[in-house]
Amino acid sequence: MSLRLVIPARYGSTRFPGKPLAPVAGVPLLQRVWALGTSVAGREGVAVTTDDERIADFCRRLGTVCIMTSPAITNGTERVHAALQKMPADVDGVINLQGDAVLTPPWVIRAVMQAMEDDPETGIFTPAVRMDAAGVEALRRAKAAGEAGGTTVVFDHHHNALYFSKNVIPYVREGVPETPVFRHIGLYGYRRAALEKLVATEEGPLEKAEKLEQLRALENGMRIRVVEVDYRGRSHTGIDSESDRLRAEKYIAGEGELLPTYDGSYKYPS
Repeated sequence: MSLRLVIPARYGSTRFPGKPLAPVAGVPLLQRVWALGTSVAGREGVAVTTDDERIADFCRRLGTVCIMTSPAITNGTERVHAALQKMPADVDGVINLQGDAVLTPPWVIRAVMQAMEDDPETGIFTPAVRMDAAGVEALRRAKAAGEAGGTTVVFDHHHNALYFSKNVIPYVREGVPETPVFRHIGLYGYRRAALEKLVATEEGPLEKAEKLEQLRALENGMRIRVVEVDYRGRSHTGIDSESDRLRAEKYIAGEGELLPTYDGSYKYPS
């Protein structure tokens, strides 16, 4: 199949204006994500999509494809869909690599790409990582304190998603052996037809309740394949604020860089 990694990048974030160009341990945030993508798919397999000329100019200096899309677009999924419409017709799949996902290991991206190549019948793919007991307990405490961040997912024996939630699922009754909890990673692979159907579908009651767009797919009978991945002891975080940026820098300082260079020249080993 012909597949592209697409990085939606929005300059005008209300919580963190200019976020894509903000430095994270000395490297602009968007450049980090782009380099992670190119390490797996090569320069020709990665594109940035934006509505802002400042980001487009940065992409020109990086030497990467930048697809301009409308400022009226309200979310990353719709922006990736708009970018796909400007790609050659033989591009039949895209991976939405979120523009603030600076700690996404290359092997996680590769696992989703491989799953898409191996399963031509499924339209949507997304990774999840099994949590250890300490991680589950920490997440439960955070939820009890009112934090919204962190999504969990349950899936069937074929790894088809059953439900995603901002709560920790499944609920485990007292005396019942602990069931594995999987934390969802916000990276999505879409076949062209599935993405077109998703963006044309109205928001449903479950999506409205949880504020999770992937529930729109489940509410409309679309299959989402959950790809189980291993972070190999690495930490995971997105960046939506200055405190998130500082947290990411702390993780990088403690765990080391994912890549030896962020100039787009490094090819992650097979």
